[in-house]
Amino acid sequence: MSLIRALLAILFPPLAVFDKGCGPLLIVFLLTLAGWVPGVIAALFILYKDEKEG
Repeated sequence: MSLIRALLAILFPPLAVFDKGCGPLLIVFLLTLAGWVPGVIAALFILYKDEKEG
């Protein structure tokens, strides 16, 4: 996970997972609407999981 992507996940979580597909984008967007912290945690988790797999 690059530093820019991590900062983007903290500032605007849905934009950080934009290229991961519709499912992760929708999940992070809804969690961000529910509260900023859950959206950030989900975005960082998705980015970290993607890095570990690939």
